[in-house]
Amino acid sequence: MDVKLPRPATRRLPQDLREYFELCEEKIGFVPNVLQAYSFDAAKLRAFMTMYNDLMLADSPISKLEREMIAVVVSAANRCYYCLTAHGQALREMSGDPTLGETLVMNYRVAQVTRKQRAMLDFAHELTVRPAETGAEARRGLRKAGFSERAIWDIAAVTAFFNMTNRLATATDMMPNDQYHSRSR
Repeated sequence: MDVKLPRPATRRLPQDLREYFELCEEKIGFVPNVLQAYSFDAAKLRAFMTMYNDLMLADSPISKLEREMIAVVVSAANRCYYCLTAHGQALREMSGDPTLGETLVMNYRVAQVTRKQRAMLDFAHELTVRPAETGAEARRGLRKAGFSERAIWDIAAVTAFFNMTNRLATATDMMPNDQYHSRSR
């Protein structure tokens, strides 16, 4: 990472964060660089983790796979190397389909997805590249595709979160962990 903020050694983090980093090591074999980057400030790291875990892992009418699909499409529109690498890998792993992950990275419009998923990804892409023009008509399109008001909120929230993280990762030249590149291929 190009922007070098003072980061404490893991052993100097508060107990809850040390335990979270240990859980990452146990579950995925490493601590994602985005978490390492946030570790300069325990409050910011906790806020990031809380928002990420809520948006990506909590109950939602949008499946976890679909939330990863949104993350990849937003990251592709923003050309965020970190998030494309990390969430492309997560999408490959969750779907069991390396082609889907690669297609969404390159051009989501040619991906083999359902009509409903295409509407969701079109909305996420439009909200990313033309936010001021994304309004009632776009939301009507989601409703017509079968999304509830809660689902529309979740689609917008995941889209917004990844726009924020993409910009932060790009602004700080955050690099993905090497482990992401070869997994789930």
